[in-house]
Amino acid sequence: MSVSQQLVAATHKLGAVSETPRLDAELLMAHALGISRNDMLLRARGLDVPASFAAFLERRLAHEPVAYIRGYQEFWDITLAVTPDTLIPRGDSETLIEASIAYFSDKLPPTRILDLGTGSGALLLAALSVFQTAEGVAIDTSERALTVAKGNSERLGFGERANFLHRSWRDDEWAADLGRFDLILCNPPYVELDADLAPQVRGHEPASALFAGVDGMEEYNILIPQLSEVLSAAGIAIFEIGKGQDLAVMRLAQQNGYAAEPHRDLAGIVRAISMVNPAS
Repeated sequence: MSVSQQLVAATHKLGAVSETPRLDAELLMAHALGISRNDMLLRARGLDVPASFAAFLERRLAHEPVAYIRGYQEFWDITLAVTPDTLIPRGDSETLIEASIAYFSDKLPPTRILDLGTGSGALLLAALSVFQTAEGVAIDTSERALTVAKGNSERLGFGERANFLHRSWRDDEWAADLGRFDLILCNPPYVELDADLAPQVRGHEPASALFAGVDGMEEYNILIPQLSEVLSAAGIAIFEIGKGQDLAVMRLAQQNGYAAEPHRDLAGIVRAISMVNPAS
């Protein structure tokens, strides 16, 4: 088969496991060829199908995410290495970066950024690419995830501006030596334990980065009351949330003395809540 014919056949097969079968087929074919997707599409008629494509296709048919098969994922304006030790960065999370840009549009840019639960480093490294004079700190409970995040930071040229720490916000004194930050970003676990997740998510992405108790609120309940220890007086904290969690998270923020604002993703879903001190 030609590349074009193989893409048609693969798309048909992937329809059983993916909501984006054609895109998956194209990304995997480009990865097998070692070229960009755009280049592959332009040259499809003159290319031979690599032997590795069949193995990639079988992995995807077994519900393994495309990002883990390729080993990387695009996010904002950067490309990040990802492994099964890290959550796959998603476009929805770019809502947090957009909200931070809007907040600082009429203010001095942040000088210190904190990323809580960094995973692959997506939020911190995207923010450092936007706020080019800032320095950042990221924490995570997974040493393997931190290894991935550090590697991404070095490869993208942020090594001297980013510090990655192995610690948990559940531990006493976790923030005692961190100081205060102008921008805090967080994509915590927020999925309910019995949530109906796609097999590619529940079966492959790290459970510790997904689940947060029976109502998905466990980590917000722990973290938001502690923000006063690390948020500067005029700073902003922006948390990603799950669909339908906006009212509960905003109520929690307000109970802890913050002015809270919702931010919608491209699908119109409230995907993030920002929190600032009312006087700021």
